[in-house]
Amino acid sequence: MPVLARFYGIVIKMYLLGREHGIAHIHAIYGEYAGVIDVSSCNMLEGDLPDKALSMVQEWTAINRETLLDMWETQKFRQLPPLE
Repeated sequence: MPVLARFYGIVIKMYLLGREHGIAHIHAIYGEYAGVIDVSSCNMLEGDLPDKALSMVQEWTAINRETLLDMWETQKFRQLPPLE
């Protein structure tokens, strides 16, 4: 699973399409917490991220939405800038 970004102790990853299904989403890992975030709506689909971490992931996802959707479709992954 490629790592797309790291910021404030949060790691953002995206699985390869061949192994995943459903809507475009990312995985956010923060220590022992994890969440699956819908790229289009920025809503957490499942997981237990703390509110502050979730808020940062949602902000980062909104900023990078178009690029994330393109990566989901093309499977051409690359590093993205962290949330600052």
